[in-house]
Amino acid sequence: MSHAFTAIVGSGILALPWSVAQLGWILGLIILVAFAAITYYTAILLSDCYRTPDPINGSRNYTYMDAVRALLGPKNVVVCGVMQYSLLWGTMIGYTITTAISVANLKRSTCYHKKGENAKCHVSGNFYMFTYGAIEIILSQCPNLEKATFLSIIAAVTSLVYSSIALCLSIAKIFSHRKFKGNLMVLKAGVDVASSKKIWHAFQALGNIAFAYTYSMMLLEIQDTLKSPPPENKMMKKVSLYAIGATALFYISLGCMGYAAYGTEAPGNILTGFYNVLWLVDIANIAVIIHLIGAYQVFAQPIFAMHEKWLESRWPTSSFNNIYTIRFPLIIKNFTVRFTLARLLLRTAFVIFTTGVAMMFPFFNAILGLLGSISFWPLTVHLPLRMYIEQAKIKRGSLKWFMLQILGLICLVVTLVSAIGSIADISDLLKHAKLLHIQL
Repeated sequence: MSHAFTAIVGSGILALPWSVAQLGWILGLIILVAFAAITYYTAILLSDCYRTPDPINGSRNYTYMDAVRALLGPKNVVVCGVMQYSLLWGTMIGYTITTAISVANLKRSTCYHKKGENAKCHVSGNFYMFTYGAIEIILSQCPNLEKATFLSIIAAVTSLVYSSIALCLSIAKIFSHRKFKGNLMVLKAGVDVASSKKIWHAFQALGNIAFAYTYSMMLLEIQDTLKSPPPENKMMKKVSLYAIGATALFYISLGCMGYAAYGTEAPGNILTGFYNVLWLVDIANIAVIIHLIGAYQVFAQPIFAMHEKWLESRWPTSSFNNIYTIRFPLIIKNFTVRFTLARLLLRTAFVIFTTGVAMMFPFFNAILGLLGSISFWPLTVHLPLRMYIEQAKIKRGSLKWFMLQILGLICLVVTLVSAIGSIADISDLLKHAKLLHIQL
């Protein structure tokens, strides 16, 4: 449950009021509900693909790519693998940048408290990225995703903390001006925004909401941590229901209340809009930081597992894959550390490389939005639908087959539209972005 909730909920929830502001009340609410339903539906279909050919007694597919290979053949594995692991890696880069921004927000909050909210408080985030990377190097030594459960629990709790604080502050702001702001249907981002930019923002908002619910790429890896009986697919369907249901409730509540509080002027990060209770905003930012420290490993561990599995299959007798044990009797009685050189060196190098990319290209968050847009349709919708059709032996041309094709087509259009919006935003950011510099 904690892995699923952590995989779905990210700091992107804080941008949902902005996304709803680009779409208006009616369309924004419809999109929030629709993509929750789509995500849950494809999740329950994908849960039945953990074992093949029988969903209860068949052979296990330990990863998303294993399921693609078993049901759709090796031709689809390469494309699936590139998209899945690129998105996982992109998320790690985005989390590195977002954490640095949250820490910088804490420093900026202290500056505002001392000098006033109109003071110029510029903070560099590179040192915070470096520190975050060092922490993740240590945590990356967890052997696998199952051993990192405690990180997921911490991340899930802290995500509830900062989401709840943002929600409460939004509700308090609504009561302070005693009215709901916003427009029913007009896509409006402010009087000073060009019409073309409003359209790009609306497209981007559509993709942001769709991507916010994405966790299919992690579902089978999470399902592999479950123990049977009862059957893993039945347990995973319950986990998905609770995780997606709780997530949707938070998304709808915060997205709508934040929009009601700020209207078309909703900030990109809702926490940056509150100045009267900076201490509470600081607590929320600390919770964001803790959440991202834990969530990073949920996305990193499948990449580590893939690399190490390949190395072990390629060089099975290499000492690089041997397990070494170090005992520390003076620290804790019978305390031992078990590791392999592959885990120690390659994971460390990968985290360092990821941190370096984040430091060189701090506008990568926008590229991550594009990556998410491109990956949403194939990973969350198209491949799960195709695998389910193959697994359930649904006849081509039947009513259910047609309905699944229509669902896939609608989501393809959303992916294309949101990708256009993300590309337009990236091209605009490239005009102002600087290497090794974070714009707050």
